[in-house]
Amino acid sequence: MFSKESMLQRSGLARHFFEKPSWRPPPLKRKTPTTTAFLVLTVFLMAAFVTYSSWIDTSGVFLQHSTDKTVVISEKPKVAVRRIEIPLKCTKNKNQTQTCPKNYYPKTFRTEDIDPSLNPVCPDYFRWIHEDLRPWKTSGITRNMVERANRTATFHLVIKGGKAYVKNFRKAIQTRDVFTIWGILQLLRKYPGKLPDLEIMFDTEDRPVIKSRDYKGPNATAPPPLFRYCGDKETLDIVFPDWSFWGWAEINIKPWDSILKDIKEGKKRKWIDREPYAYWKGNPFVDEKRQDLLKCNVTGQEDWNARLFIQDWILESQQGFKQSNVADQCTYRYKIYIEGYAWSVSEKYILACDSVTLIVQPQFYDFFMRSMQPVEHYWPIRNDDKCRSLKFAVDWGNNHKKKAHEIGKAASSFMQEQLKMDYIYDYMYHLLNEYAKLLKFKPRIPEGAMELCSEVMACQAEGLEGRKKKFMMESLVKGPSITNPCTLPPPYDTRALAAFLRRKNNSILQVKKWEKGYWESLNKQ
Repeated sequence: MFSKESMLQRSGLARHFFEKPSWRPPPLKRKTPTTTAFLVLTVFLMAAFVTYSSWIDTSGVFLQHSTDKTVVISEKPKVAVRRIEIPLKCTKNKNQTQTCPKNYYPKTFRTEDIDPSLNPVCPDYFRWIHEDLRPWKTSGITRNMVERANRTATFHLVIKGGKAYVKNFRKAIQTRDVFTIWGILQLLRKYPGKLPDLEIMFDTEDRPVIKSRDYKGPNATAPPPLFRYCGDKETLDIVFPDWSFWGWAEINIKPWDSILKDIKEGKKRKWIDREPYAYWKGNPFVDEKRQDLLKCNVTGQEDWNARLFIQDWILESQQGFKQSNVADQCTYRYKIYIEGYAWSVSEKYILACDSVTLIVQPQFYDFFMRSMQPVEHYWPIRNDDKCRSLKFAVDWGNNHKKKAHEIGKAASSFMQEQLKMDYIYDYMYHLLNEYAKLLKFKPRIPEGAMELCSEVMACQAEGLEGRKKKFMMESLVKGPSITNPCTLPPPYDTRALAAFLRRKNNSILQVKKWEKGYWESLNKQ
């Protein structure tokens, strides 16, 4: 039984936060003479340590400037560790069923980190792990809660003793389940022995289903923990990286690592030389919002600064996917992101393009988007007046080219630096570890579950013209990591989260104000 106040806490600060506290940064402390003397002594001792510590393998720990003799001390001393690669151990007889090799993959791994506490802190979006798990912070997670989540779950995954076991409940859309499980298996290869025993239920459908309103009130029970790819402010589903990070075989979208490399190394047009319009290409028939967007396309009578194209995936497949390479679509200054039936995986590809991303007001979020800010990483577009909003956004950007280009670069830098695959694995690692801490039962392998490993999934993978196996081999983690995961940042405190959300809301309101003034001035002409 929970009080109203406790239910607000359990539902996550980000979903139910309405108070507006007055936040001020803490006052700076003055340096006292004692403090100054201590700092001078500290620097002297550290310089002495540099002189007499040449026998330590510091590999980049200390650098000495040749002109001003300033000593720069790295934050992360290392020891030499040989990186090893462990290939798949596939059976040579194709008629023999592939099984998981025994005692083949290491159960632990060595890292080059002398002091793991000096590892870099994870990107800020990792903080949302704490918010997504907040509903169970007080109650913990019981077996009954987990089993109640099987009502819509696609599969039940158990990690026990460093091995993965899966029981399927229902067929997933395309190969979403296959590549999601594949991603978790790669996590086990990257950090062997680091994941605790756990059980999760995973739903690979689009929309979140655990409604927060069903778990409020004096007689409310804790919600079932259900993992999926997106959430919204009305639901409590636990958000997890989507399958396409390891490839979307059905439409020939390569693993994320390869996409980032193609975009970074590809011959992109300079931003100033790109088409000065807003571009979108996709399937408009999955949701009314997208069909409404098509009304903003250029016609003989009206030009809303938008160039919109329908993506026919059946025809594209027949023609060998020659017109759908996402790395080749960075030819416009502005690119539109609009949700489909729910959140869309196209989001990350659009944001990575260096173009200004125009995001039509979304309902759903994935695991990283909540930490991106409007006018810093993207430009917000009204959902109730798309055409006029798009025209203003493009006109504003073309009249403020430097600032517009900065917004595009901020988003693509975020994708390249904060959403690289190492951080995807670290996000999964921390989310699963924090989740496992909440379990109040001992995980067990359910009847009918099958042990899965990279060999079972990839060695005899067939179908989709070989793309399924190709993408698995392309995204295979070659061997254990030689570094520890990044350090999970602490949860948002109440004031910091309030300030963050206010900043986001104020930026959106500011754009609406600019937009209103723009149209009022045009109407007066």
